Amino acid sequence: MDFGPDGWRLYRLSLREAGRAVRESAVWGLSRLSSAPVPTRLLFAPQDLRTADPTIATDIYSGFFAFSGRAITTSGRSPFAFAPPSRAWAQALYGFGWLRHLRAAGTALAQANARSLVDEFVTSKLGDKRIACSTEITARRLMSFISQSPLILEGADHAFYQRFLKLIGQHVRTLERQVRAGALPFPQLMAAVALCYAGLCCEGLDRNLRRASRLLARELERQILADGGHVSRNPRIMVDLLFDLLPLRQMFASREVDTPDALLHAVDRMLPMVRLFRHGDGTLSHFNGMGVTAADHLATLLTYDDMRSQPIHHAPHSGYERLEAGRTLVVADVGAPPPRALSQDAGAGCLSFEFSSAAQRIVVNCGTPYIAGDPIIQASRSTVAHSTASIDDISSCQIVDKKGNWLQRRMSAWILRRIGPVVLNGPERVNAERAEREHVQILGASHDGYKARFGITHERRWQLAPKGNVLEGEDNFWSEGGSAGTAQAVIRFHLAPGIRASRAQNGRVVMLVLPNREAWQFSAAPVEAELEDSVFLATAEGMRRTEQIVLTVRPGEMPSVRWRFERLARSYSAEQSAEPGPELI
Repeated sequence: MDFGPDGWRLYRLSLREAGRAVRESAVWGLSRLSSAPVPTRLLFAPQDLRTADPTIATDIYSGFFAFSGRAITTSGRSPFAFAPPSRAWAQALYGFGWLRHLRAAGTALAQANARSLVDEFVTSKLGDKRIACSTEITARRLMSFISQSPLILEGADHAFYQRFLKLIGQHVRTLERQVRAGALPFPQLMAAVALCYAGLCCEGLDRNLRRASRLLARELERQILADGGHVSRNPRIMVDLLFDLLPLRQMFASREVDTPDALLHAVDRMLPMVRLFRHGDGTLSHFNGMGVTAADHLATLLTYDDMRSQPIHHAPHSGYERLEAGRTLVVADVGAPPPRALSQDAGAGCLSFEFSSAAQRIVVNCGTPYIAGDPIIQASRSTVAHSTASIDDISSCQIVDKKGNWLQRRMSAWILRRIGPVVLNGPERVNAERAEREHVQILGASHDGYKARFGITHERRWQLAPKGNVLEGEDNFWSEGGSAGTAQAVIRFHLAPGIRASRAQNGRVVMLVLPNREAWQFSAAPVEAELEDSVFLATAEGMRRTEQIVLTVRPGEMPSVRWRFERLARSYSAEQSAEPGPELI
C-alpha cells in the first residue's frame, strides 16, 4: 500500500508507540511481583510557590469543583464519580494541586475536607484511571501530596499517617515502573522531579533518591536547551517546570545533599529565557501552546531570580529572537517544530511574531484558548491563527488527525490516544540571522514548510529603528523555477484586543489607535491592506473578538511585499477613541 511520505511517518510513529505499550505491559507485570518502598517518616514539606486562593476552599467544601474553565457541582457525591467534563479538568482534579487552596484557608474544616478527599480517591474505585494513572499526573499528584502533607496530616491518627506513607511508596513504585517502561520525554522529566521530592522529603528512600537524581540530571540535560528553552518550545512548560525546580533546588540545599549540576544550570538558564517572552504588560508571548499568563504566578516566580537576570535576545537553540528599542518590543518564532514526542501543543507559526509598545500589545498570535473544545484548540495551532504568512490557508505543519484511508485513520486514532495530537511534519530547514547596522536591529529568517507542496520558501525580514518608533518588514516567497502556480499567499497581522483599526488611502494605510490613545500607522506596498475579523483566544474570561490586517498576493506574480508600522507623534483624544472595544464571545 502506498502511504505517501506522511503515511509512512504515521506508520513509523505507530510502531514506536506499539513498542512502548509492550514495554509498559511487561514492566507492569514484573513490578506487581515486588513491593512498594515504604518511607519510615516524612521529614519536611517543600514550599509550593503557586498562588493559593482560600475562597476556593469554600467552593470545594460546597461541592463546586472548577478547573481549567470547566466546573461540576457534586451535590454530596464524590467528585471522582463524575465523568470529567474535559481532559484538562480531569488532569487538574487528579493532580491535587487544588489542595494548596484548602491549606491557605487554614481551618480545621479545610483540613478534614482535604484528608477526606485524599482518602476517598485512594480507597475508591472511582475516577478515570487512564488519566489519573498517567505518568505526568501521577508525578503531579505525588508532588502535591508531599507539598501539602502538613494540611493532609494535621490532626490525623496514626493509622491514617501510615496509610499516607504507604501511598507515597506506591506512587514512587508506579513512577519508577513507568520510567523503566520508557515514558515519553516530558513525563520522564516530571517523574524524575517527583521522585526527587519523595526521596528528599521522606526518610527511608535514599536508594530511590540516588536513582531519581541521575534520572533528573539526564532529562534536564536532554530537555533544557543551551539557551534555557525547553525542547518543546512551549513557554508555559518552562514556567510550570520552574515552579517545581526552584523548591527542589532548595530541598537539596536543606538536606545538605549534593545538588545535581544539571539542576543548578537549568534554573540559571531558564529564568532569562522566560524573560525573553515577557512583554511590557507582564504577560508572555503566545507561541507553541502558550495561552493565558497567570500574572500573579509569573511575578512570584521572577522574585526567585537571585540574579535579577535580564532577558536574553538571541535564543538560537530554542528558535526565538527578541528585538527591543525604546519602549517597543518584537518577539519572533524562527524555529523548526519540536520533536514529535514533545509537539502535542506546538503550533504552525513559523516566522510569526508579537509586537508591543510599552504595556500595550499591538500584533499578537491568537494564542491557546483557556476554555475550548478540541476543534478550537486545533484551529489555534494552525498557521492562520498566527501573525505570519500561509499559502492557500494551509498550515506549514501537519498535525495528526483522523483523516486518510482506513489504516491511516486507525493509526491516527492510536497515536491520539497514546500521545495526543502531535506534529507529523513541518519545516525542516529554518534559517535565521540577525545583525545591527547604524543601531538599526535587523532580523531575517526563512522556512521551507511550503516547499514540498508548493515549491515555495517563505522569507521574512524585520528592521527595528533605534528609537523603537518604526518597525519595517518584508515577506518574500521564493519559488523553484520562478513560478508558484496559482498559489495564494495571505499575510496576517492579528491585532490585540482593544485596538481600533481603520483603513485609509484605499487600503495603503491602516490607522491603529491603542487603548492608551497612542497612535500607530500601518502601510504596505505594493498591495492594499484589508481589515478582517479575528479572535483572540488566550483570555481567562473567554475568547475576544478583534481584527486582523490582511495582505494577499500571488507569489508567482508578486514574490515580495513590504510593510511598516510607525508610531505617530500625536495621540488620539478621548473623544476620538471613545468607540467600544471588542466584545466577549
